[in-house]
Amino acid sequence: MFAVVRTGGKQYRVAAGDKIAVEKLAGEAGDKVTLGDVLLAGDGGEIKDAAGVVVSAEIIAQAKSEKVIVFKKRRRHNYRRKNGHRQQMTLLRILAVGGEEKKAKKAAPKAAEAAAE
Repeated sequence: MFAVVRTGGKQYRVAAGDKIAVEKLAGEAGDKVTLGDVLLAGDGGEIKDAAGVVVSAEIIAQAKSEKVIVFKKRRRHNYRRKNGHRQQMTLLRILAVGGEEKKAKKAAPKAAEAAAE
């Protein structure tokens, strides 16, 4: 099963076992995170309902991406500025793609009914 998730203003196609680099997320290495903004879900060539699909992931590391050089120049004015930037990113390992949220919501009322009897 795969899903298309949105995080950090970008979209990623993920499946269980994938490793992706996303914009920085809060947490330490080894923490579990849930990517809830699922835009699309599917299995093989079939597209399924994305409502209730949850993508769970584990933070591998907090890192910096490659350096981007910003160079500004104005011709014939002796103006040159050189600057660099390294964006913070989080490396994730996708653990599971599934409908955990739906199952949890359905199971909770049944347990409450059983306790009431």
